[in-house]
This record gives sequence, C-alpha cells and structure tokens, in this order.
Amino acid sequence: MSVLVTGAGGQLGRELALLPEQPGIEVVALTRAELDVTELEACRRVLAHHRPDAVLHCAAYTAVDRAEAEPEAAWRVNAAGTRHLALAAREHGAKLCYVSTDYVFDGSGSVPYDEYAGTNPQTVYGRTKLAGERLALTLHPRCFVVRTSWVYGRHGANFVNTMLQLAQTKDEVQVVRDQIGCPTYTRDLAVFLLELVQTEQYGIYHASNAGSCSWHEFAAAIFELSGSRTRALPCTTAEFPRPAPRPSYSVLGDLALRGSGLTPLRPWREALAAYLGELGEPGSSDEGAPSS
Repeated sequence: MSVLVTGAGGQLGRELALLPEQPGIEVVALTRAELDVTELEACRRVLAHHRPDAVLHCAAYTAVDRAEAEPEAAWRVNAAGTRHLALAAREHGAKLCYVSTDYVFDGSGSVPYDEYAGTNPQTVYGRTKLAGERLALTLHPRCFVVRTSWVYGRHGANFVNTMLQLAQTKDEVQVVRDQIGCPTYTRDLAVFLLELVQTEQYGIYHASNAGSCSWHEFAAAIFELSGSRTRALPCTTAEFPRPAPRPSYSVLGDLALRGSGLTPLRPWREALAAYLGELGEPGSSDEGAPSS
C-alpha cells in the first residue's frame, strides 16, 4: 500500500516519514516545498504522479495564537487546502485521512468528548480545522477524520521539549493547572494512522494516549520521568492570558476507535516514559508550532 503524507516538515508528518518500515506500506512524505496544499492544481499534479492508495493529510497551520491575527492564512491551509486534497484524492481513487484537533470543542464539558459530541470552536484555528473536517467528509466518500490533542515528539516545537529546555536553567516553572486534556506521542499516533488507513472503516475518530491530566500534571511528570529536579508550580489560565483561548477541558474519548476493533493508544505516562527514554537527553524547542 502506498501512503502519501503531507506536511512532512511538521512534527507528525516527519514522524511518519522517519517511522521504521511498516510491513506492506510504502510512505511518500512531502514537505510544503514539495506540495503546497493551497494550490488545487499542485494537489492534482502530485497525486497523479505518485498515485497513492491513501493520503495522510498532516499539513496544517498550527500557530494557534498567530491565527487570531492571520485568519485568512489559517483558512487557506486548514480549510481550502483540505478541500483541494479531498477533491484530488477522490479524483485519483485514493483514501483521505485528515488529522484534526481537540480545538473543535469549546472546552466547557466535564466528561470526555466522544466523536459525535457537538462542536463549538472558540478560536480561528479551531474553526478552520472544523471547516477542514466538514469539507473532507462532504467531498470524499472514503474519508477518515482523526482528532488528536497535546501532540509532542522529537521533530518539532512542543510542550515536552520546551519543559526539558526550561529544566536546564530553572529550578521552578509555573504551569497552568486548570486546563485538562490528553497528551499524544507522535510515534503512537503515526502507527495508529497507518493502521487506520489500511481499513475501510471511514468516519471520525479520536486518537490520543489513554488517560488525561492537566498541563501542570504533565509538566510534573516530564520532570519526574526525565530525572530533573525542576519543580512544576501550579497557576491559573487567567494568570497567563493568550490571544486565543485554550479549552479548559478537551479530553477526547475514543469510543469509535475501540468500537472498530482498532488498537487503542497506550497510557500517556507510559508513552512519555518511552519518549524520554528514546530521547536520551533533554530536547529543546520554541513555544508555538508554525504551519508545516
């Protein structure tokens, strides 16, 4: 099976590109320079050339705060770019898997959101990703939508690598305690996505590592499992206002994943320990991922 990956310069796309070879799967990973999803004819031309069996659409505008000031830029990638890929994939007979986000929810819940819970995004980023979901599902009959959250890994800017960097110079770090979600290791997500696209079980899925925590609990676990003496001090969201509001509760329930007989992702602490063990030394990155 041939799988074309968009956004290979981002942390999930790069993880897929560098994943150890999976039996029976050939991965063709393209960066933004190799495939600009905002151009419909480029999408058609690239798919006609590679003729993949499936497209894993990881390219996205992910700078959540910047999107508030650049809504058109976010729309071009997250909504229009997804429309272009949906059309091109349908025309060339390829399945489409679109990677989405917990930001499609407003965060006002108190129990895990299942795949068909009502969406109500509160940010430009969330609205453009939801638009991408709807376009993909409307335009392509063989489509998967996979929502995930709090993604981290070796190949990009993310919370884990930022905490490891701060731990090198700080004894204490303030981290918000009133935002609850699900961390997700890119390696585990990448393996799941490749499993999913080999099926015909189209629809919406939630895929994050099992369990939930606050950002403060996540940071404390990072310091603990990495052997750092840095302490995570709890604070509130109100103490650190951002241009784009963060969901206070965005835990994703994986009812569809389990009901389809697919492999659930392992517990988040287990995944974090595995990542830190593979890393071998503290990573570093800047806050806020750019579009990929």
